[in-house]
Amino acid sequence: MMAAFPSVSGSLTASGLMISGRKTEEIADLIDLFSKTQYRAKEVTPRVETIEKRCLEIFGRDYKYSVIHNANGEVCGHYPRQMVFLEYECTELHKDGFESTVQITKLQDLVNRSKMARCRGRFVCPVILYNGKHICRSSTLAGWGELYGRTGYNYIFSGGIDDTWGAESEPEVPEDVSASNRDSQLFDKVRGLDIKLLRYLSVRYICDLMVENKKVKFGLNVTSSEKVDKAQRYADFTLLSVPYPGCEFFKDYKDRDYTAEGLVFNWNQDFVDAPLTIPVCFTKNLNIDWRKYQSWDLVQQTQNYLKLLLHIINSDDERGLLVHCISGWDRTPLFVSLLRLSLWADGAVHASLDPAEILYLTIAYDWFLFGHMLPDRLSKGEEIFFFCFNFLKHIVSEKFSAMKKPSFHRRKNSNFKDTDFTVDDLCQLKSRDRGSVTSLSSDFSLITEDAGGATCLTNDAVDLFSGQPLAASSWRKGHTSSPQTVLWPPPNPLQERLAHPLSQEAKSSSSSSSNQSELGFTLASSSPMSVPGRSCPSPSERQARLEAVREVFLTAYSSTVGLKSSAPSPSGAISGLLEQFARGVGLRGTNSIV
Repeated sequence: MMAAFPSVSGSLTASGLMISGRKTEEIADLIDLFSKTQYRAKEVTPRVETIEKRCLEIFGRDYKYSVIHNANGEVCGHYPRQMVFLEYECTELHKDGFESTVQITKLQDLVNRSKMARCRGRFVCPVILYNGKHICRSSTLAGWGELYGRTGYNYIFSGGIDDTWGAESEPEVPEDVSASNRDSQLFDKVRGLDIKLLRYLSVRYICDLMVENKKVKFGLNVTSSEKVDKAQRYADFTLLSVPYPGCEFFKDYKDRDYTAEGLVFNWNQDFVDAPLTIPVCFTKNLNIDWRKYQSWDLVQQTQNYLKLLLHIINSDDERGLLVHCISGWDRTPLFVSLLRLSLWADGAVHASLDPAEILYLTIAYDWFLFGHMLPDRLSKGEEIFFFCFNFLKHIVSEKFSAMKKPSFHRRKNSNFKDTDFTVDDLCQLKSRDRGSVTSLSSDFSLITEDAGGATCLTNDAVDLFSGQPLAASSWRKGHTSSPQTVLWPPPNPLQERLAHPLSQEAKSSSSSSSNQSELGFTLASSSPMSVPGRSCPSPSERQARLEAVREVFLTAYSSTVGLKSSAPSPSGAISGLLEQFARGVGLRGTNSIV
């Protein structure tokens, strides 16, 4: 018997899960508003208030939480007015689990005083609680230009009072101190407060997605980053530089008819000067050739970075993770959202939520309320938001599971069970968008029993081209290579769980017919609406969950924003596939898709 959720008029997903019609309409309404409005904490409408309340209600299903207040955007104008601090899971299954020792009043005070340390005031904010550890997000460190502009020259040079420091004494700047020393003292104070917040949240690992060491505009350094802090104030943290293309690159994704395979970032651009730098304790535990990162396509790069993040949060039982890019509202929500959805698919977080609810939460909270500028990105064709949820088909494999095998046990209150639907049930469904049943991942289990999750106790890092130790003060640009697509080596067939051929799929005109799976079979294209034939493998619980989320998203997105092909295709690939998908799920878009 198939799993069913309470519904008024439900629709059946390709994964055999019943999703409430009301919930899918709720997501469509959310995306519609999101595509037309950028969230601002001081300009909240009744529709936005409804979204805020809905997020709090969804978080409360599985967690005891406190609220970090940001009324009218007083702390940050493009952060939620009520930021959720998850204290502990409150389900019956975890009543004896981890509990937070953080005092919310002290946390609020640290937030208020540390906001100036980071670009646009986007301070370190905890967003996911996993096994008692906080996964946080923020922007990168503010540079001197932004910092001076915020504090004001009166404060810097004449000792004027600024309430940023709260109860702490203001930094004293003697008259005979040089400008460089003034800079140092100001950075000591501001970044010292940022470090206090990180330590209070027990964050040890900082993952920097910037392709630059510092963001430069008009010849000026407008932002900085932990990895190039001259005073090495962040030396006690484990710093990872994992450069990932910015939102501008996703225009190329859209222009290739939403096909990510074969799309390789140009690492030879002048502004790209941040090398991939990962501590040895992580490079030796993941069977990935990191030296080839500049030749990975967008699928491979995103997969490998996600595996790295999942490995980090499983390698330390006590310390948390911070993920950030420059402003923290494009690449950062991409990986925060993928982490939240991947952990949910494993039953590790938000255990009671169904696919529509977790989708609503991550769109509304991780993207909308944290300031992603979707209207601007859509106008420029920079569809990183769409890429995030369409990418779910590439992480359905158990290789992306954070749970150790074979000790994986399902939660008692999980709404999803393999016995709830059968292969016959799936085969009786119409052809729908299932996504890929295998993934373009290298052949290894993310967490292996023999690896044992070594904790990274040092900040030792290596230049992944030379293999030599890399000091914090000697970060430099790595060698570049001409972009090319990496062909993944075929794995041992005995190690592949999903060893079956897939039928040839419909593809967009720009999709390559040479995409091969790890076993030599045809892979599902990255094109969003590729529809496989009637092959009926028995999906894992993880796969069924992620496919259901992706299907609900595609339905809502196609009925609101829609996909626009960069150029008319003789085969009408995009529009034809959208129409086929809409017919398959019994829904038709209200907007024409061109």
